Amino acid sequence: MAGGVARNPLVRLAHPVNLDFSAGEHIAIVGPNGAGKSLLVDLLIGKYPLREGKLTYNFYPSTASTAYENIKYITFRDTYGTADANYYYQQRWNSHDLDDVPDVREILGDIKDKELQDELFSLFHIDPMLDKKIVLLSSGELRKFQLTKTLLSTPRVLIMDNPFIGLDAVTRTLLLDLLEHLSRKHALQLVLVLSMFDDIPPFVTHVVPVQGMTVGEKISRETYMNEFHFNENHSDAELLHARIVNLPYSDSNYTSKEVVKLNKVGIRYGERTILKELDWTVKRGEKWALSGENGSGKSTLLSLVCADNPQSYACDISLFGRKRGTGESIWEIKKHIGYVSPEMHRAYLKNIPAVDIVASGLHDSIGLYKRTHSDQVAICEWWMDIFGVVGLKDKPFLQLSGGEQRLTLLARAFVKDPELLILDEPLHGLDTFNRFRVKKIIEAFCSRRDKTLVMVTHYENELPTVITDKILLKRN
Repeated sequence: MAGGVARNPLVRLAHPVNLDFSAGEHIAIVGPNGAGKSLLVDLLIGKYPLREGKLTYNFYPSTASTAYENIKYITFRDTYGTADANYYYQQRWNSHDLDDVPDVREILGDIKDKELQDELFSLFHIDPMLDKKIVLLSSGELRKFQLTKTLLSTPRVLIMDNPFIGLDAVTRTLLLDLLEHLSRKHALQLVLVLSMFDDIPPFVTHVVPVQGMTVGEKISRETYMNEFHFNENHSDAELLHARIVNLPYSDSNYTSKEVVKLNKVGIRYGERTILKELDWTVKRGEKWALSGENGSGKSTLLSLVCADNPQSYACDISLFGRKRGTGESIWEIKKHIGYVSPEMHRAYLKNIPAVDIVASGLHDSIGLYKRTHSDQVAICEWWMDIFGVVGLKDKPFLQLSGGEQRLTLLARAFVKDPELLILDEPLHGLDTFNRFRVKKIIEAFCSRRDKTLVMVTHYENELPTVITDKILLKRN
């Protein structure tokens, strides 16, 4: 691309783009959340018409000529599946509402390259997923499916946005090995879009830094790694800690010693058992790390706790000392729970101002359907400031980058100052700086009196220092 400037000012970078990817190079486009990485990729693949400059392709030795045929792009949002306007938050757990939803086998269709199929199916454990409806896949399984589907199309250029997020440790290692193997094939060029500056695989040859909507010069990986240094701002973390711990307490909290109690809970979908006779008690003030491989039932377990799963009413579950199904209002209980998850991110297709997304957390709705009072708006803006996105409060949610969306949804989870904080992969898609910031926010919040935490992550180093207990789920 020479002097590329998008015609639409809403998707225009700060300066014209001059960039070339040569044969044999494997590129990492690296930058913080909201820097303009996705806008750059959209420009390079021809999604936006140019007002100035020129975009040219040479896909040799591919016999196909169009960018559509040669370039495949897995975006950040693909982590959450192919959500559209017909998808809603609890659909994954409502088995009666799946008649028109395709299964994995249908979407993959007829596969010509059987050798590659066998390799990918083995790597990502696709066979057990083939007859599952697409919305029943966990976020990690969705990621594996999207990667498999895209790799089977044998593109000339494969662009992947944060390819390792949502994958358990074993699969991440296997995927890294696979990509390294693919990088040696001359007919495939890999382009990774990365938010984590320190997560650039060895097979990458060059880095394109993007900062402040400006595309930097392409440099060698070695040069970039030698020049990059992330300095933790402990003074900023201390300021955040002080602001959070000094928040006034509500006088409407529960006093039960047990926050969550599951007694021999089992969940089945058709022939598949997700959870089998699970006993689990979370006591007030405990901080739990919930782990397990992709598809082991972590998100399903949390959907039971949050009463988003219809099967929760057939299970022996107590929240805040109250047994489910004994007349308690689930909306009253939800007032005391803050929650963020891949499923929630997937369902948020509401193009309303970001501050309204945060405000929806006050009412436990997907979207905002109640008028927000000025004092509530002030609380929303306070938490958006804590998470560093208050400057985006009036920007439509779907115009935010994936990382900015995640920070907004995190502010939504904290806005009620909840007694029980449930964070399912909260650092997905966040850059190095924001991962550090959010970890410090979680630690500060959990230092407040009687706060209880359940957190899911596949990265051990993402866990805050406050963790007191751990539970590991195994796939049945």
